[in-house]
Amino acid sequence: MTSALATELLPHGGSAVLHEGVWSSDEAHELLDALHRSLAWESRRLFVYGRWVDEPRRSAWYGDPGARYHYSGARLDPLPWTDELRRARLVAERCANAPFNSVLANLYRDGDDTMGWHADDEPELGPSPIIASVSLGAERRFDLRHRRTRETVRTVLPSGSVLVMSGSTQRQWVHAVPRQARVRDPRINLTFRAIVGTDR
Repeated sequence: MTSALATELLPHGGSAVLHEGVWSSDEAHELLDALHRSLAWESRRLFVYGRWVDEPRRSAWYGDPGARYHYSGARLDPLPWTDELRRARLVAERCANAPFNSVLANLYRDGDDTMGWHADDEPELGPSPIIASVSLGAERRFDLRHRRTRETVRTVLPSGSVLVMSGSTQRQWVHAVPRQARVRDPRINLTFRAIVGTDR
């Protein structure tokens, strides 16, 4: 691991700190390749804005026993940690200075795969969740929008980086990964989190 440059992205109402260079380019590529091959990727049906739709990416849920998660009508029971995910969790915990018991992995096959506007504010994450988001592979745009003022913060998440969102961020802001048709390479995003009430 290399030393990281940490930058606060939000002007107010929470915190979103981007740690760049946590993994070197070669390390990030190796981890991307290993996760791409080894994780149990699937496409789910999600209930969004009053209707069922196909998830516009592939995903997988891993974690400690009992770390169940619900979002958009989907119920996720955790698969056991892989060696690569355990090692990535240790790095994410150092960046966030917080423990995690689960991870939602997202595979964006190219720029047509997206994540719509949302907040990680499900009840099982508690009132002020800490989310550590690891980016590997293709650089993708990441947008944050304030719920009340509609102020928008846009950034690019480089491969090998960790974005730590904490405080009131999930209550005051929503975030998204928009479509980028010119992106042809895959990206894997690991969003580490702590399910409340689950033993480590």
